[in-house]
Amino acid sequence: MTLTLDVELPADLDRFRLPEAVNARLQFLLDRQDDGQPLKPEERAEAEGLVNLAELLTLLRLRAERMTP
Repeated sequence: MTLTLDVELPADLDRFRLPEAVNARLQFLLDRQDDGQPLKPEERAEAEGLVNLAELLTLLRLRAERMTP
């Protein structure tokens, strides 16, 4: 099954990144995990959600760049 969505992308899509504080929180969680400190279940869910959001924003920016003449 294929799902296609039509989305209007703003011209300044490059500004759609994780806010600095949110990105810092994600990096903190990932660094802890990389250092061998297990994350609590709620921290793991938080990190996964932030990674998913960051990936979505990156994909949107890349699509917009490909569509820009």
